[in-house]
Amino acid sequence: MAFMVSDVIPLSHARAHLSELADQAKAGAEKIVTKNGESYVALIDAQRLDYYHQLERARIHLLMLDDAKLGLADVAAGRVSPARASLQALKAKRATSPI
Repeated sequence: MAFMVSDVIPLSHARAHLSELADQAKAGAEKIVTKNGESYVALIDAQRLDYYHQLERARIHLLMLDDAKLGLADVAAGRVSPARASLQALKAKRATSPI
């Protein structure tokens, strides 16, 4: 979604017109509130925020599936080592490396 100049408002204006801005956000507008000339917070509808969170969870699940596929490919290609041996090697390395 593209922002227009009217969607970027200073914090002082947001304080004075919060009810009006909240109504605009509920109607679908997204406002960027600035503080000292820099973006500070966004004002959006709560349902849209929930939707954004759902999208982020879905993205995380897809990334986890990709990682699982890579792990399974490593197993199929024999690029694995026993967990105990790997942990022992890490402990030995930590014991000999200076801190």
